[in-house]
Amino acid sequence: MRILITGGAGFVGRHFAMKLLEKDENEVLIIDSFVSGLPLDQWYIQPRYKDRLTIKQADIRAWRRDCKARPYDYDLIIHCAAIVGGRLKIDGDPLAVATDLSIDAEFFDWVVRGKFLPKVIYFSSSAAYPIELQTQQVNCLLAESMLDLGARRISMPDLTYGWSKVSGEYLAKIAAERYGLDVKIYRPFGGYGPDQDMTYPFPSIIKRVLQKENPIVVWGSGNHVRDFIYIDDVVDCVLTTATAAFKPGDVLNIGTGRGTSFRELAEMACNVLGHKAEIVSDLSKPQGVFHRVSDPYKMHKFFKPKVTLEQGIQRVADHLRKSLDTLKVIA
Repeated sequence: MRILITGGAGFVGRHFAMKLLEKDENEVLIIDSFVSGLPLDQWYIQPRYKDRLTIKQADIRAWRRDCKARPYDYDLIIHCAAIVGGRLKIDGDPLAVATDLSIDAEFFDWVVRGKFLPKVIYFSSSAAYPIELQTQQVNCLLAESMLDLGARRISMPDLTYGWSKVSGEYLAKIAAERYGLDVKIYRPFGGYGPDQDMTYPFPSIIKRVLQKENPIVVWGSGNHVRDFIYIDDVVDCVLTTATAAFKPGDVLNIGTGRGTSFRELAEMACNVLGHKAEIVSDLSKPQGVFHRVSDPYKMHKFFKPKVTLEQGIQRVADHLRKSLDTLKVIA
């Protein structure tokens, strides 16, 4: 199968690449600008995949114009390309993040103009959900139906990143309904795992625990809650459900339904990794919405996550420990 992954150097994209390359019949092309993706020299994709993996450094918009790329050259396109980062990026540079509006608009216009239509996986985000449902007073599980693009009123999502994903979902639905594109839409929640960028809180907290810091600092109050799901479960969920019985243009959450505050995450990491420390808040740092947890009911019809949060903490710690040991040797 010929597969194109846009934004394939990013955290989600490269884990898709590694999973898909395990099957000998798959050939993968990654297009990434490497503005925020992992540099090539830090990749750990096995050398035996080199004959079936091609990586091109380019903005997906420029690439498809300059190379006159044809979407029907691919059996599957996984569209992960986006300007995104941790909370500092989303809060601190919202107009840069709004570039995602252009990326998605040009992507869907390109993909429906081909002679034949490939299968497409579109990565939205839990940031698309209305922030009025994610407060300390209203802290419900977020079900797919709570964001209805057919409604007369769309409530405020999470800043420009949330708006771009709402818009991207709308474009995907139009592509499905008006152009017949087989596109499935996914809303991942707090994905985490080995090799995630340190601008994200999960690996940063684990690193602080590994380095025996005391106190362990968490951003904001530390009481804000997220639904953390291991990256392998994110990938497996998509590959399991992409051909399932939910129709093109429909949406599926990817989450566990288990809410964990950042303070609880730090305490859990200390328990798992054998470190005693005080947990303190840094109120000068952004924290985002108060409560963002998936309702996994629909997902559970097709797939259930396998990696517990405790297991995930250990896996991330094992990866970070190797990295820290390497740095000590170099030093």
